[in-house]
Amino acid sequence: MPPDDARLPRPTLIDLLAEAVALHRAGDLVAAEQRYHAVLDREPEQSLALHMLGALCLTTGRATAAVPLLEAALRDRAGHAGLWATLALARLAKGAPAEALTAARQAIRLAPDAAEPRFAEGASLRALHRAREAVTALRAAIAAAPGHAAAHLALGNALLDTGAPDSGEAALRQALTLDPGLAEGWASLGCALADAGRPDEAIAACDTAIRLRPDFAEAHWNRGVAHLLAGDFARGWQDYEWRKRHPRHAAAFRRLPTREWQGETLEGHRLLVLAEQGLGDAIQFARFVPELAARGAAVLLACATPLLGLLDALPGLAGITDRAAAPPPHDLWVDQMSLPRLLGTRPATIPGAAGYLPCPRRRSGPGRRIGLVWAGNPLHSNDARRSVPLAALAPLLAEADLAPGLTRDLSWVSLQHGPRGAEGAGHGLPAPDLPDFAATAALVAGLDLVIAADTSTAHLAGAMGVPVWLMLPHAPDWRWMTGRADTPWYASMRLFRQPAPGDWNGVVAALGAALAARYPTRSRPASHGR
Repeated sequence: MPPDDARLPRPTLIDLLAEAVALHRAGDLVAAEQRYHAVLDREPEQSLALHMLGALCLTTGRATAAVPLLEAALRDRAGHAGLWATLALARLAKGAPAEALTAARQAIRLAPDAAEPRFAEGASLRALHRAREAVTALRAAIAAAPGHAAAHLALGNALLDTGAPDSGEAALRQALTLDPGLAEGWASLGCALADAGRPDEAIAACDTAIRLRPDFAEAHWNRGVAHLLAGDFARGWQDYEWRKRHPRHAAAFRRLPTREWQGETLEGHRLLVLAEQGLGDAIQFARFVPELAARGAAVLLACATPLLGLLDALPGLAGITDRAAAPPPHDLWVDQMSLPRLLGTRPATIPGAAGYLPCPRRRSGPGRRIGLVWAGNPLHSNDARRSVPLAALAPLLAEADLAPGLTRDLSWVSLQHGPRGAEGAGHGLPAPDLPDFAATAALVAGLDLVIAADTSTAHLAGAMGVPVWLMLPHAPDWRWMTGRADTPWYASMRLFRQPAPGDWNGVVAALGAALAARYPTRSRPASHGR
């Protein structure tokens, strides 16, 4: 006799699909996925099963698997606006925002008044750094569905991107009112509160996100930033390790086949230090090389090409290589920004604050020469806030000659790299020829003072021990902490903070007063005609 289950009728394809959808809606995703696969085993092109399985994969964080399923479903469901919107979100999660925007706009053409296509459009635009357009799209999504918590969350983040902190925070809080279990909302609120200089509140918000989702890398990283902003390095460096697990940044971290250094003895070992993140970060954290060498390591540094000629001069460095090249022979490796955690660094024990890059100071003519850099890399996520419009600095540039018969005997020197260097020509600041950081260092060595936006050049001047005045936005990077005009990272650096978001005029006024105190007026030398 055959077993009892062999005599049962085989479920029809429609029955299997209906059961899968019911399980999916009930939240039993494992069982639902099994049923979708059973349907597709029988009929591989069943479009509803492809659509729903793709949506399920997206929900469970498998965007790479979701995209081809959703694209295959379009063969029979090309007129389905919801499918296009889901595909847009899957492409976005996979890291393809331009393709996501294309899908979102196809969904809008099919359903112009629906919320989800507008939400997908707004999220895609924000990922493309088109924050103002994103705000418009997300407000349209909320108008169509006022209870759409994810749209309020995305709107909050987009508003923060545009430099509207109060409106951004309000939108994030509205998202959390609608859905208190939205871990992403709490993590974003933590970031916004840290930006507002409220680290204790930021930490509490991130704690809530982590309680909701213990392995949420972005929440841990945001909490680490808040701790560092508050000067709590012990907790901050620990949480900062989660940067390596952030889905947008994890791919930038290499895991080499050799052993990662975890703080054990270095005596007699070749340690490869892998520079990471921006050029300024690599300069700032190069200060730890001498300490590693003092512990007995032969220290090798892998960094970006423009830094090779500069960091080659680091005391204690046994070798330097391009970050993009094959790693040189070594015994151990470590990510550069993990060094403070491994070395137990605290604000009072930061090494090299007085300068750690060789700086043969040289005079280059009479008068006081001041270097100026007003803008950073335009691709940096915070560049719109940290870069200073050159026009705002016009009152500062006028400090060289104040009135007939009076002068401060100042001359300005552009240190501005990149495309914005050409802006200086109209202010008597021709773009410099600086092919790499070694060339920039040679120019900085002959200056009395550097005034800079938060850029790699500011780190360079501080690392050389050259006086540097740093212009900071109201929401500064974590390393500058809060409520202080100095920094433990660089003894020669003085901080000039925006008194309110976007207020560069206040910064320039403070810089002008500081220049007047540092360089009092002199009588202009008389000119003698023939």
